[in-house]
This record gives sequence, C-alpha cells and structure tokens, in this order.
Amino acid sequence: MDRTPEADDAAQKKAAPIELVGIRKQYPDGTVAVGDLSLEVRAGELVVLIGPSGCGKSTVLRMINRLIEPTAGKILLDGEDVTRVDPVQLRRRIGYVIQNVGLFPHQTIRTNVGTVPRLLGWSRAQVRARSDELLDLVGLDPVQFGRRYPQELSGGQRQRVGVARALAADPVVLLMDEPFSAVDPIVRARLQEEFLRLQEDVRKTIVLVTHDLDEAVRLGDRIAVLSQGGKLEQYATPADLLGRPASSFVREFVGADRGIRRLAVTPVTRDMLEPLSGDHDGYPEAELGSSLYDALAAMLVTNSDHALIAENGQPVGLLTRHRVLSIDYPAD
Repeated sequence: MDRTPEADDAAQKKAAPIELVGIRKQYPDGTVAVGDLSLEVRAGELVVLIGPSGCGKSTVLRMINRLIEPTAGKILLDGEDVTRVDPVQLRRRIGYVIQNVGLFPHQTIRTNVGTVPRLLGWSRAQVRARSDELLDLVGLDPVQFGRRYPQELSGGQRQRVGVARALAADPVVLLMDEPFSAVDPIVRARLQEEFLRLQEDVRKTIVLVTHDLDEAVRLGDRIAVLSQGGKLEQYATPADLLGRPASSFVREFVGADRGIRRLAVTPVTRDMLEPLSGDHDGYPEAELGSSLYDALAAMLVTNSDHALIAENGQPVGLLTRHRVLSIDYPAD
C-alpha cells in the first residue's frame, strides 16, 4: 500500500527498544509517584508492569508517551530522548490502548480505526484499506463491522477495535493500560489468546500494565514487579519470577501458589521424558513443548500417572506425574 513520506518514516522499523534511565515523577505537593526507575525493553519484546495499587505502573506508562511529564531522568525510544521530541508527533508513533477503549461514540468503527493515519495525512483510500486490514487482523469482518458504531458492539469487540486503532499507523511501540480488565473472565481469556497470536504476526515492542498476575504470566516475555514509589523489585521472565522470587516482597506478591503458576509457563522438554516402553495405550497425550500444567491436567482428568508425549503426531516419550511434581524449585 502506498503511504505518505511521513508514514514511511514512521514505519521504517517494525519495533524499537525503550530504555528508561533514572526516571522520576514528583508532583508539586511532594508526592513521589516514581522515585528512580531504570528499565530496558528490547525491540519486539512484550514487557508487563505489575504491582500493588498506587505503585506507579500507569504513571510509568504515561511518561513513555508524555501524557505525564517526568520530573527527572531520560526515556529513550530507539536511542532518542522522547523528552526532547514534540509530544504530538511522539504519540503518533506510539499506539495506546486503555481499559475502557476510548472509542469516539459518534464515529463508525472504520473511522475510529483510521484516526491516526488520517492525522498523518494518508489518503482516504489508504486509510480505508488500512482500517479494513486491521479489522480483519483482529478478527472483525470489515464488511460486517466497519459501518457500525461502538455502542453496537460487545465489550470484547470494542476492545479488539481499540487494539486495531492503536496499530493502524504501524507504531514502533504499543502501550497498553489494563487493556482486558473491563470484560468478563471468559472474554478476557479469549482476548489474551488472540492477542498473543496477533503479537506473533506484528511483533511490536509492547509495555502492558496489569494488576492480574495470571495475565502477566500468560502474556509477558518479561515481568517488572514494582513496589511503592515505582521501585523495581524484580525484572525477570515469568518462569524465573515464579521460581526465584528476588525478595520477600516479590515472594508475597506472587503468592504461595506460585508453584502451580510456574507449571503453566514451564514447557515439557525431552530431558524430562522416560523412554517409551510396554503398552501405553490409554495414556493421555500432550505435545512436546506444551506446558507442564496442561500435561498434569491431562493426567489428573484420566487418573493416570503417565502422559504420552508426542511431537508432530509421533510419540517421543513418557512424562510421569512424579517428574512434574518434582520440578526443581529453589527453597524459600
């Protein structure tokens, strides 16, 4: 699709790294929302910010696109200090998805999705083509939904539109503030699954804020746990966070059931398997690379001590219930 020169410049990179260097936010009354936070996010990585209410996670997100101005420190987007960039131009390079979507109620869904491309000066034909492309990408038929209005869609559908709108100008960074919290648990799980598939396609740099640990573990490549004042308590992969809490704060925050959560992010690998032997008919099956949680669930449902592990439909070994339950957990 042809684009304007400004759109071409913005879309030269699919994703860009973010680096926060000693950022601080202190309000005039002396309240310190974020004290001294340094954090790096690799290009194409999905990083989740999580912590108790009031820890500054949403403030951090809004400082990245300068909806809130930092008091001190640097925020580097692809090496460029965003505090020295025109904030309006900056926000046109960054997608932003919020909890209640924020769609314009008197505009059609297609018009909502095309908001930023229109601001960038794309032609009407280009905006329509891009809007329809993104609606299709998030699972909404543009013929069926393009001319509807936000109030004619369900909560989950509106959330999809919000994601499509945020991606419309092909931003290098996507910021998401509690994007799935306003829908019921069933819809939320479906949206999370669809979002992971979407990220496989678009591979953007994403910073996502949530209060839901299960959501953080499911979505994040890495998770940053913040305490009051935006203090970084731990920055790690989901498996490392659950298996090796860095402090008593993190241990308490992730909860006593972190071992169960860790099973959900630990894949079945060949070194866990016993060789095939004897008759294994009737054993539940799981795929190599699936989670230990899923494999254990299959064993429990069938009251079996073994699961037959397959790769591309071919059995490769047996996983025992004992092996799942004896996974190495560091002592508290």
